[in-house]
Amino acid sequence: QVQLVESGGGLVQAGGSLRLSCAPAGSFLGSTVMSWYRQAPGKQRELVANITHTGLTTYVDSVKGRFTISRDDPKNTVYLQMSNLKPEDTGVYYCYIKGKEAPWLAELDYWGQGTQVTVSS
Repeated sequence: QVQLVESGGGLVQAGGSLRLSCAPAGSFLGSTVMSWYRQAPGKQRELVANITHTGLTTYVDSVKGRFTISRDDPKNTVYLQMSNLKPEDTGVYYCYIKGKEAPWLAELDYWGQGTQVTVSS
């Protein structure tokens, strides 16, 4: 199974911005759903943002107006632009792609390894 590679995490002050990226490391046909999840220390993983192959987006209430999810289908890449970051946005961010590597293969769930985002107050 191809691995997803994430990048863009780091340490930022409150009010700052970061852009996360995620793409398959190898050959990939395409996806139907691309998402970003996050897990804060001591908390369960939560869905942050979701984008379908038609471009329909959904966000958790706490990030609406601050985060934007987008996708580049030719590159099989999903992005998360995070602005006006708050300390409560701190956590490990995971990308998720539901897709397939080849036409004859089943659609599978793919997860990134996680990237740390830390927002200081």
